[in-house]
Amino acid sequence: MGLCTVGDVAQQQRKRATIREVAKATGLSPAAVSYALRGIQTSEETQQRVREAAAELGYEAHPIARALASGRTGMVGLLCGSLEDLWQQSLAVGIGRALFARDRFAIILDAAGDPEREVMLARQLRDQRVDGLIVQPVDPAAEVWTELGESLPIVSIGDSLHGGHAYGEVVFDNRAGVTLALEHLHRLGHRRVAVLTPTRASTPDRPADVHVHAEAERIGIEVDVVTSPQALPGATETALAVLTGAARPTALFCFSDSIAYGVYAATRELGLDVPDDVSVIGFDDHPMSALLTPPLTSVDWDIDGIVHSAVRVIVGGIDGKPRRRRVVCEPSLLPRESTGPAQPC
Repeated sequence: MGLCTVGDVAQQQRKRATIREVAKATGLSPAAVSYALRGIQTSEETQQRVREAAAELGYEAHPIARALASGRTGMVGLLCGSLEDLWQQSLAVGIGRALFARDRFAIILDAAGDPEREVMLARQLRDQRVDGLIVQPVDPAAEVWTELGESLPIVSIGDSLHGGHAYGEVVFDNRAGVTLALEHLHRLGHRRVAVLTPTRASTPDRPADVHVHAEAERIGIEVDVVTSPQALPGATETALAVLTGAARPTALFCFSDSIAYGVYAATRELGLDVPDDVSVIGFDDHPMSALLTPPLTSVDWDIDGIVHSAVRVIVGGIDGKPRRRRVVCEPSLLPRESTGPAQPC
């Protein structure tokens, strides 16, 4: 009696049923089987019969062969501005799951708030032959978006991209969001506000930052815009510097809730009370914000709606289907106990 070696078992496990065997089992041509497995040019009944036969025979389409045949990889690049921001982490989770529900997979990369890194990673995703790209840009004015938009569909989240070559965009009405926050602080008597933003000096034209100065002048608030990291240690250090300055602001408006968490840490280190000594307001309403002590006032952008819109638009671009390509997200202010009447310093 012959012995079955480990190598023999491994070889048997590696052997795949062929598309011709599936065709023989179903009485169809190999081409018809290929169409049915891809869900095209065949009836739903035929597609179901082919899928059942393929599963019974253990047939699996080789991903490389499938990509060569269809011209698609099934991969969608998701380039995040900074995954140190907890809200962007939630966005990445939501988009990854929504793509998976549509039989696509996300390649998630982190630009770490660095415009040069963002350009390098965007080109790398194109070279990896992703079917499309979703980006929350660090630098929406970078010329790379025009270059990439000529070879694959791009959907931007947050800000419009330079040159208008993106396939679609899910943009935030930043002026409305900034106005909601500043008017809320103004009604509470705040006239000296520090704005903490992740925007770097190399990307000075981000719309939200531009709107801060315009709206502050219109409303009658003095603002000091300060660049802050989104990671907790860096945000805490920045907030400490702002709160120990010669003219301490009565309120801090943070362009992400992650930065606001650093402000909370700084106030506790300094023995300051929120909101009696300083009011704090965020800009994306991360779920954790309602659990803080005190709960954080923030501007909500409906993350579930953003995920749905971005995935719908990018899948439409990949499949060549006409879609509404521009979605504008309207903000809402969620006042909580972190903002109160301004107190003299």
